[in-house]
Order: sequence, then structure tokens, then C-alpha cells
Amino acid sequence: MTRKLQKLPENPYQAAGYQAAIIEAPQQFGITQETLPEPGEGEVRVTIEGCGVCASTIPVWEGRDWFDYPREAGAPGHEGWGVIDAVGKGVQGFAKRERVTGLSYKAYATHDIARAEDLVKLPDFLDGYPFPGEPLGCVMNIFSRSAIKKGQTVAVVGCGFMGLLLIQLAKSAGAKVIGISRREFSLEEAANAGADHTIKLDDHYKIIEEVKKITGGNFCERVIEATGIEWPLNLSIELTAERGKLIVAGYHQDGMRTINVQMLNWRGIDMISAHERDSKNYVKGIKEAIEAIRYRHMDPFPYFTHTYSLEDIEKAYQLLTNRPDGFIKALILNQ
Repeated sequence: MTRKLQKLPENPYQAAGYQAAIIEAPQQFGITQETLPEPGEGEVRVTIEGCGVCASTIPVWEGRDWFDYPREAGAPGHEGWGVIDAVGKGVQGFAKRERVTGLSYKAYATHDIARAEDLVKLPDFLDGYPFPGEPLGCVMNIFSRSAIKKGQTVAVVGCGFMGLLLIQLAKSAGAKVIGISRREFSLEEAANAGADHTIKLDDHYKIIEEVKKITGGNFCERVIEATGIEWPLNLSIELTAERGKLIVAGYHQDGMRTINVQMLNWRGIDMISAHERDSKNYVKGIKEAIEAIRYRHMDPFPYFTHTYSLEDIEKAYQLLTNRPDGFIKALILNQ
């Protein structure tokens, strides 16, 4: 791990009911007191230690036209981790007081219900450390779909939380990495993560010429687009070598995209959407993330740059939207 990790204090929260954040209206969170639910068959209840704040949830926070308000209590928190405090019927392999991470969907709360099959036990070496399993599993699935090999040149377009971890993983695989991002702070972090070259995401044709020069005119065997924006997606196509792979890791959720299919065809590029919908693949990715951290192929902990309580969750979303220098990823912690 590249930097000394900071342990979190134990979470002492105990209550007959539970608290949850709720989006009452666009850009407006409130706190609600709910009756503590009992897990159903195949489910467990988790006392949530914390939950990551995901960029994919910005639209529901902003109030896009296709959302209704108020949202369900605890939604859209889906990056939670914590300790099992109740086990439903038929659950095997999990017990009370075990620390877990995985998939649940109302984790902006002190408690949440999850299917046991969607959870992963956290090993002892992660005791005390924050562990939003869902995004870390997502990173590992993207890396797996990229099929990066030693000696290849990989461009990572967008050096936020996921992009920085993918740079680490690509370097651990023996690749040469080019980090491309809008913020100077992100470029500095990309270099710290191991990127061999960094380029500012500002001038389309200038970037193409720089990458062409770095690669001797061959461009990149692998390009990972991690912005979710149309222009960098088209840029990524032009940075991909003949018979290369373009991996779409960015979450494109605000309408149709116009892309350069002519260049995709001409160069014979494999364009891969690295998003998963099968929970089994997420669980597999989370388990692989734990091992990647264990063997120091990936270190996410320095990138958890800001922490907030449930009551201050609006501040986390303001930072996520504005992304000032120093910000990479926010966590909501229950302490």
C-alpha cells in the first residue's frame, strides 16, 4: 500500500429504530427516523459503518426530470459496509457480528437490509478500514474486462477515484500508462499512482498528437474511458490502436451519444461496456479487490479524501459536483 492507512474508530451506534438520509427534493436531504426492519428469508441486517458517495447518483441529487421525490429512505446509497446484527431464515455462511461489504441499496442510513448472497466477509487485515465494496468490485471488473497485458500502453481517460485505481492496477500488470484528466490535481494524483505520462484533458487534437508521439504513432492497445461524457468518449476512440480495446467505464446516463463508428470500424477496435448488472459478478469483483489490496496491487485508502456524517451528506454531494482540488471520494460515516 502506497501510504500509511488511517483506521476508523469503532461504531458504537445501537438503537431500536434507525436513522436514514432521504432526498426530500432536488438538492435537499433530510434525516428520517424509521422502524428497524427485520431481515427476510435469505437476508441479513447490517449496522452500517459507512457508505461511499457515487458520482452515478448526481442526477438524482440534482433532480433530473425522470426522478420523483421524496426518494426512499437511505437511497441511493449503494456503497455500504458494516457489521451484521440480525440474520434471516435460511442464511448460511454468515453470522452476527461479522463485518461485511457488498450490495445494498439504502445504505445512507445507520442500518440496511441485504441479501446474504450479495455480501462478502471482510478479512481481519481490513479491520478498522473503510471498505465500500461496490465501487472497488466495479474497478476490478473493469480491469478484468480490459485484459491488460505486460508491455502494453494503456490510456486512462478520466483520473477520478476509479481512474486512479485502474492506473495502479495497470501498472501492477506491467503496462505503460498515460493518465488523461481535466484537473491539474487529478494529473498529479495520476502520476503518484504510477502513470508514466500525464496529459491535460483540454484540447482534442493536441492530446491525439501527444499520445501519437508517446506511442511512436501506434496509439494505445488499451484505452479506458472513465468520464461518462461524450467528447472524451470520442477522444478515447481516436487514442485506441488498431485491433485495440476501448473499455467504457464511464457511466453515460444523460441521453444519446454520437460516436465515431467509422474509426471504430477502420481500426477494428473492440468497444467494451464494462458495466455489470449480475450481482454475482460484483461479488466476484469485491473478492478480487480484497486480494488486490492484500497483495498491494491496489491501494484505495488515500483516495477517501473527505468524510461526513448523515446530517452533512449535502456537503458531500456539493463537493462531488464541484470537485475542488484535494477531493477524490467522499464517505458517509456513522460514528
